[in-house]
Amino acid sequence: MRQRGIVALDDSERASQRRGYSRLTRVRKARFLIIWSGAFQTSALFIMPYEPIENYGVIGDLQTVALVGMNGSIDFMCFPHFDSPSIFAALLDHKKGGCFQLAPILRGERRKQIYFPDTNMLLTRFLSADGVAEVSDFMPIKAEGHAHHLVRRAKAVRGELSFRMICAPAFDYGRAGHKVEAKRGEVLFTSEAADHLALRLRTSLPVRIENGAVIAEFKLAAGETAAFVLENVENAAESHGAASDPDYVVAAFKETMNFWRGWVRKSSYKGRWREMVNRSALTLKLLTYAPTGALVAAPTFGLPEEIGGERNWDYRFTWIRDASFTVYGLMRLGYTEEAAAFMNWIENRCHDCSSDGSLQIMYGLDGRRELIEERLLHWEGYAGSSPVRIGNGAAGQLQLDIYGELMDSVYIYNKFGQPISYDLWQSLVRVTDWLCANWQQPDEGIWEVRGGQREFLYSRLMAWVAVDRAVRLSLKRSFPAPLDRWLRVRDEIYTDIYRNFWSADLHSFVQYKGAKTVDASTLLMPLVKFSGPTDPRWLSTLGAIENSLVEDSLVYRYNIGDSASDGLSGKEGTFNMCSFWFVECLSRAGDLEKARFFFEKAIGYANHLGLYSEELGPSGEHLGNFPQAFTHLALISTAYNLDRTLSGLK
Repeated sequence: MRQRGIVALDDSERASQRRGYSRLTRVRKARFLIIWSGAFQTSALFIMPYEPIENYGVIGDLQTVALVGMNGSIDFMCFPHFDSPSIFAALLDHKKGGCFQLAPILRGERRKQIYFPDTNMLLTRFLSADGVAEVSDFMPIKAEGHAHHLVRRAKAVRGELSFRMICAPAFDYGRAGHKVEAKRGEVLFTSEAADHLALRLRTSLPVRIENGAVIAEFKLAAGETAAFVLENVENAAESHGAASDPDYVVAAFKETMNFWRGWVRKSSYKGRWREMVNRSALTLKLLTYAPTGALVAAPTFGLPEEIGGERNWDYRFTWIRDASFTVYGLMRLGYTEEAAAFMNWIENRCHDCSSDGSLQIMYGLDGRRELIEERLLHWEGYAGSSPVRIGNGAAGQLQLDIYGELMDSVYIYNKFGQPISYDLWQSLVRVTDWLCANWQQPDEGIWEVRGGQREFLYSRLMAWVAVDRAVRLSLKRSFPAPLDRWLRVRDEIYTDIYRNFWSADLHSFVQYKGAKTVDASTLLMPLVKFSGPTDPRWLSTLGAIENSLVEDSLVYRYNIGDSASDGLSGKEGTFNMCSFWFVECLSRAGDLEKARFFFEKAIGYANHLGLYSEELGPSGEHLGNFPQAFTHLALISTAYNLDRTLSGLK
């Protein structure tokens, strides 16, 4: 039997989980499973098939990540890269997805999970009257020999404790079988998929094989440890490597800790909320694909924006839209090397643009254009939320706002980083000329609606930003450009926004031409310098957004049903990045007391490790892909601006 939730719950914990999962149980009923083993007494355990999304921490090696639950189970990991097929995905199908569990066998234990300070290395602690246990998880960054190592180490802190380890991979999104071969000190998993991916699990403990899974059951006295290293195998016949060294785990632990702490020390941020800002920076670094410098929007796919709903997307790609926010956030914290690497990725996309000068809205981490969307119909989805999608059909949409984010990122980097090259400028001229000829087109907009194109305000706003930054760059660097045309188009866009997107009835800018509703993306107006932060029309718009979209300190992106159709059924939660945008608008408008109050409420919705998913549900549960880069970028920008404003700096 595939085993999950190996720890029994007492009555109070059962009641707590029932309350916490009141919405989930409407989709799937809780289950009773019998867990047995020849070495342990049979017990009936009440479990929930899915952990809350916020119950996970994230570790990684700058090429992929693993989600580690507070129950000691790794329930999501694509391998060996962010956009590779999954090997563990019990988070999306608890029966067929695969998992890697390591936990003590205790009754009524309390669980705590922390990052070792200033690192992306996790410590999960299990506390009970019978003893205290810890599980450490990390992925070495600079390991010698084989790359892509996942290290798990169990420790008995107090008492003699029994542990169980289950490694049950499910290759190629659970579509491929695999072979298992046990040798002395190691187990080989070989996928039957076309890539024939092979994994090696190293351990000094005796194991047994059941239904393609490897199980180890062992006891540790106080102070004793047991380690498991999962690694990529390039040559199955070759068992030697860095991880075969008896001292490898200890050495890799120290080396990885030194790497992360050394990286955090490079931050120039010394203001308020430093711990949250540093955690957001560490998360962004974790979501960076080292070979190209690209940043994934989130490392997961298929996590729902509504439990039981169909709003389930693949975010394991790089959006042009994220460019300016990424460069701005990294530059503000002093991470010029990371900003330069991402700018190099952006430059390559500009050189590789279409013959007419247009760009895709998103690309693969290596710059590939084909991101074909398909459904994994053999998986039930997180808590029954189907379909599970991989790939992203929105890659073929027209979203004109991306040109504004692109040009703003180049402008920021040229100003605070390094001067851009002539070759990049030549590509940007082509891109800007294309936009000048196409800015009036309807498109799918920032929210990637699938209900038809419209003339969205945000797309028009960012088209203005694109041309404005192109003009500024040309003048600042004396680059040759058709300035007369660009200036004329920039002014036409500006006038169009005030004439066609302002509602005299609502006293507000509206979501799209002819609309009667507002949109949270409009919060970017003062942030991109289109409108002054205290302009009367802007303050009136800010009030309309607050009245229509803000609930306590949290912000919806738009009102489903009243806004442009997104072509999907169901509802969604508040958008975390929009909540931070709202705070920054309050701060820039001078309402510092309210801005600080709302900001500190918003950061209180982070999970126990300071991480954010894309959205929050009605009871504060995390929804959508996790962790989301955009939210952490917005947090950094808001904290930076609010701290400086509170300190009287500009």
